[in-house]
Amino acid sequence: MSVRELVVLGTGSQVPTRTRNHNGYLLRWDGEGLLFDPGEGTQRQMLFAGVAASSITRICLSHFHGDHCLGVPGVVQRLSLDGVRHPVVAHYPASGAEYFARLRHAGVFHETAELVESPVTEPGEIARGAFGRLVARRLSHPVESFGYQLVEPDTRRMLPDQLAALGVRGPAVGQLQRDGFVEVGGRRVELSAASEPRRGQRFAFVMDTRLCDGVFELAEHADLLVIESTFLSADAALATEYGHLTAAQAGRVAAECGVRKLVLSHFSQRYPAPEAFRAEAAGSFGGEIVVASDISRIAVPSRRPYRAAAG
Repeated sequence: MSVRELVVLGTGSQVPTRTRNHNGYLLRWDGEGLLFDPGEGTQRQMLFAGVAASSITRICLSHFHGDHCLGVPGVVQRLSLDGVRHPVVAHYPASGAEYFARLRHAGVFHETAELVESPVTEPGEIARGAFGRLVARRLSHPVESFGYQLVEPDTRRMLPDQLAALGVRGPAVGQLQRDGFVEVGGRRVELSAASEPRRGQRFAFVMDTRLCDGVFELAEHADLLVIESTFLSADAALATEYGHLTAAQAGRVAAECGVRKLVLSHFSQRYPAPEAFRAEAAGSFGGEIVVASDISRIAVPSRRPYRAAAG
């Protein structure tokens, strides 16, 4: 059975707290497992969340501040310790290649897993596969930082009643899907007559950034948007100075980009009440808001009708 969900491993910024680990997010997307920004302690958080190293197929780093990458050594070594047999691709800003090399070889271990480095040199598509397209966009932070967007291609959903009415059955259904038409009883049946458009789903990951074009490009029509909201509006000046967003700004992004489910994370330890982030984001975004907590699972919203999605 295909599963599409976000496993939240950590939600704290800068330093861990008693209730929040450093960052860490695993997107389970059918057969893919994309691990975003594994901070210190991620390997242990995976144990608590019931996530096996073998479920990881890609590691995606937004930038090289410690709370977003210090978990890399443990995760990389765990891949070999657990005998992961499939290649794991690592995406990270190319300007930080020296840092990634240090993280990858931070300790002595017997490396048997295949880790394929694929540095991000510029914005655009960085990978393509059965999952769709993985896109990176440049963000605005004191160090080079990228956000990530997973875009599933649009497809078509077959309509059983229409297929039956048109006499298309058995192997002819597969031929219709492959070729776009099929001959049935001397008649040509087009794919459009027995199916309807199905919009591909989208996921966006936005960390450590001021408002910039890249934020909005990544969030556009996202079914699930994971976005930093380090500060509350009372500290908006600090957010701008240090290259971060407020919860209110995250809500604005979600509202303007047609996001379906908004996940707030990367909270500063200065705030004891996380629900304040929800209240600020809700000031401009009327959709579903999740204030992320460690070791939680957040489902990607189920598909909606194509016309509603396109609107």
